[in-house]
Amino acid sequence: MTLPAAAETLADALTAAYRNSHLLDQNEAVLRAADEDVAVAVSSLRPVVSYVVNWGKSYANYTTAGVHVSGDTLATSVSLSLDLMVFDFGRTKAQIAIAEESVKATRQALVGVEQDVLLAAVQAYVDVKLAEEIVALRQSNVRLITQELRAAQDRFEVGEITRTDVSIAEARLAASRASLAAAEGTLMVARESYKAATGAYPGRLAALPPSPKIGKTIDEARSVAMKTHPAIRQAQHQVTIADRSVELAEASMKPSIGLGVSISNTTVQDRFSADAGLQMSQTLYAGGKLSALYRKSLAQKEGARSALKQTVVQIEQNLGNAWANLAVYGASIKATTAQIEAAQSAFDGVREEASLGARTTLDVLDAEQELLDARASRLEAEANRYVAVYRVLAAMGLLTVDHLKLGIPTYDPDAYYDAVKRAPATSSRGKKLDAIMEKVGR
Repeated sequence: MTLPAAAETLADALTAAYRNSHLLDQNEAVLRAADEDVAVAVSSLRPVVSYVVNWGKSYANYTTAGVHVSGDTLATSVSLSLDLMVFDFGRTKAQIAIAEESVKATRQALVGVEQDVLLAAVQAYVDVKLAEEIVALRQSNVRLITQELRAAQDRFEVGEITRTDVSIAEARLAASRASLAAAEGTLMVARESYKAATGAYPGRLAALPPSPKIGKTIDEARSVAMKTHPAIRQAQHQVTIADRSVELAEASMKPSIGLGVSISNTTVQDRFSADAGLQMSQTLYAGGKLSALYRKSLAQKEGARSALKQTVVQIEQNLGNAWANLAVYGASIKATTAQIEAAQSAFDGVREEASLGARTTLDVLDAEQELLDARASRLEAEANRYVAVYRVLAAMGLLTVDHLKLGIPTYDPDAYYDAVKRAPATSSRGKKLDAIMEKVGR
């Protein structure tokens, strides 16, 4: 005997979504590119060494001082230069600070993408479970109406009811089959969404686990969101970037001092030369460009601060909406549970009365339809409430692999950053970078 395959859990779906997300891969690559911007900025503090090699052949045919000169000359020259920025009044320091803050902001953007990926997986898992339950409900309804139709046909044959009652049952059966086909189509759509979210079609799904804890009050949740939500933290880093951009614009108006060293040698007359010196340069007039850039940075600083405030407003609104929906779905579950109890009692009573001739086939079918609608409404309310809990968690900024304790290796943003932040140029770091790239390639 072969053992039945283990059911796929929600944790399995979340793990698959994290590991197979191309969106996460894309944004991780964007983060690595931002890491390299720090290395680019740091390189400005180091010397730039370059060389030039010239090969040339010249031909001469002239007369000077009564002497005729004719012939060609092959010349080779080699020059080596070194340039080092000595002092730039904080320009490079501001560029490095901007690059570092950009890395931090991009990391928070990556956390936001992680939340979106996991929330999509939760929604897809719940949608498949709900669609399967609705299909089962519709199948049960088809079987029940089929039995009602057979009973109506038997009663018609003995003259207890008219042909109209049989036709009503036939119409309801056709409608029930149409609803079943629609439910099966919804399940197919849900399966496609599941594949898009996790990378594979769902197998046998396990029951939903208990919902994660989100706190008792919205005030507690709001306090957490203000501290941890990636969108707010990203906006805070954008404000710091804007502040450093103002410093950079101010420093760009000041002079810079650099050191230059050059060595050259040519085969013509075996000439060798070497030069070294300091150079100070400053733009005195650029048609108003530097002043415009400074004013632009001030405007961007004001815009970044306003964007932070607006982000806080949006996060509070999203959290309030999610919390309200959670309460609505909870109330809906209670209401539909009471509705099911009443509809079940009514259906049992109507069916019993119909067997005694006190109710028509239409009465039975109507009572059965109300019971079906109540059961479907409760399934939808339970599914919506379950997803709403994760939406609240996302609005708090806590819908991450680490917070959910999925127990899987996650992308380490420090690994690549630590390897490149000092702008390594030698091959001694090559193997380490290759190992990191192989690891993040998953």
